[in-house]
Amino acid sequence: MRICAVQSQLLLLLALSAPALAHAQFQQPTPEELSMTADPKAPGAAAVYLNVAEVTNAPLNFQSFYARIKVLKEKGEELATVELPYRKDEYQYEVAAIQGRTIHPDGTVVLLTGKPADLLTTKSQGTEFRHKVFILPQVGVGSIIEYYYQLRCNADYYFPPPDWEVQHAYFVHKAHYSFSPDRETEVMSFVSLLPPGVSLKKEALGRYSLDLADIPAAPDEEWMPPIESTLFRVVFHFNVSDELTDYWQRQGAKWSRAVDAFAEPSQYFRADVNGLIAPGDSNLEKARKLYKAVQILENTDFSREKTEAERKALKLKAVKRAEDVWRQKSGASSEIALLYLSMLRAAGLTAYAMRVVDRDKGSFNLTYYSLDQFDDTIVLLSVDGKEIVLDPGEKMCPFQTVYWTHSTTTGLRQTAGGTAIVISPRQEYSANTFTRIADITLDSHGAIDGNLRFLMSGQEALYWRQKALENDEAEVKKQFDEWIENMVPDGVAVHIDHFIALDDPDSKLAAVIKAQGAAGTATSKRLLVPGLFFETRSSHPFVDQDKRLTPVDMQYGDEITDDVTYNLPPGLEVESAPEAMKIPWEGHAVLVIKSQTASGQVTITRTLARSFTLASTTEYQDLRAFYQKVAAADQQQLVLTASTVAKGN
Repeated sequence: MRICAVQSQLLLLLALSAPALAHAQFQQPTPEELSMTADPKAPGAAAVYLNVAEVTNAPLNFQSFYARIKVLKEKGEELATVELPYRKDEYQYEVAAIQGRTIHPDGTVVLLTGKPADLLTTKSQGTEFRHKVFILPQVGVGSIIEYYYQLRCNADYYFPPPDWEVQHAYFVHKAHYSFSPDRETEVMSFVSLLPPGVSLKKEALGRYSLDLADIPAAPDEEWMPPIESTLFRVVFHFNVSDELTDYWQRQGAKWSRAVDAFAEPSQYFRADVNGLIAPGDSNLEKARKLYKAVQILENTDFSREKTEAERKALKLKAVKRAEDVWRQKSGASSEIALLYLSMLRAAGLTAYAMRVVDRDKGSFNLTYYSLDQFDDTIVLLSVDGKEIVLDPGEKMCPFQTVYWTHSTTTGLRQTAGGTAIVISPRQEYSANTFTRIADITLDSHGAIDGNLRFLMSGQEALYWRQKALENDEAEVKKQFDEWIENMVPDGVAVHIDHFIALDDPDSKLAAVIKAQGAAGTATSKRLLVPGLFFETRSSHPFVDQDKRLTPVDMQYGDEITDDVTYNLPPGLEVESAPEAMKIPWEGHAVLVIKSQTASGQVTITRTLARSFTLASTTEYQDLRAFYQKVAAADQQQLVLTASTVAKGN
């Protein structure tokens, strides 16, 4: 049986409605298309697709794509650069039969003549991931661009069923999709989402087709869920069984058996594990020590996976059991997670594996019968009647903390009685804290000299610690400076001096920062200073967006606290400070602002606690109203004026 294992990125290629292996049949544009300067169906659009067509012919081992695009604004010229991802391996994928042309508004035709560039993007275990890139010639506002290409596969393998992404970044006038499966395979269709009134058709000979018109552009809103979970699309996959009613139960049991076999500790490995813990340790302390032991191993998802030649030189054998990862002192995230599971069981603890959907990549669909939906592995530990969620495969992730993409997401987990599809626990907002402390000396003209200190726990700390794994210290500091630049008023320069505990996930991450510049505005009688120092230039989300097409996904709940002390110049006193207030969105978030004035200084504190992560479109107006109030509160100023003594003098 021929099998073609291809990553889903390949199937993002759009493809053609022309007969298999035929040359592209380009269309003669109409006078209306040539003269078009705007599209009433897509007001303000920089470009529109006039036609999109995709054909996948599995018996002939090819997929093709055709597109015709009208460029309406300068930004739409970006569509002249076409990138086609594919992989070079034993399946011998190749991009072929590339044709293209540009048609100017006066009807002049310019053909694509240059050869496309072939760019190597990544290489892993002998597989090269490449991009074929070509640029349509002389494209400008008013042009129509038209192109066609094919993706072909070695005839010894099945061509994989397609993944049709029906919705694109720009409006589509007409689209046609077609899929002819190989007769030797049984393929079922999975429709995740299509516009109202549109349905997939299956013809007598087994060919699937889909025709659509007036497809709106893909949503582009801040804080969206993964775009794959909101787009119109159709996914095909091989039907693994005639009986799908118990698919997840059967496949879950098969996966669980494989996990147990991989994680089963040998007698010798049990001895290694017992050497890492002490007889008097509590179960939680045992789990903590073992977690630290696997976290210090090389995680190849954060470094570089060894080539076969390197593994051979180091005499490293293929990983067949979890304890092989321990002996080799390195492994991928999923292997390290299962190693930790094995160690817990070797220590006599009750623990289970759970495969979860990466919430930053997509969402789970029960009717898409594939375990490939699950991306990562976490571990569930039972201690003292409670279940603790652990993320040992996430480098630098603290004990009892989970990377946000692994929380509040669907997963397949082991249980005492089998397997189950469940939602992973929600992270408490209090686990993700960000405290910004500022001690600022102010002069009578509004110039400042300040020392800042940032303290981070949870997701923010994890982000920067993982950055430090990928970059040297100078680059991390550079990126950190760029991040905090918009947290301070215009005219103030901030530079990090050093980090504290950057390599210690069990401690709060601290950053020591120097701030200098001009923050205040002096008038003849007053000095005006930003009251909420760190929020003066903040871009508050949702304030200017009156309607919402997609749900809101803010990744994780958190608590941000600012504590800013202004040391006042001689002769100035506080005329007014930011008003003390509490702005709640009941059950979701709250903003609290307080001011305290003492001799020669004023301290202003601000806390924004957000317990929610996801909000539906029906909740959007309440969410927006809350952030509008926050934005208004953050614009308050600190007003200083000459003191009574100074006036008398």
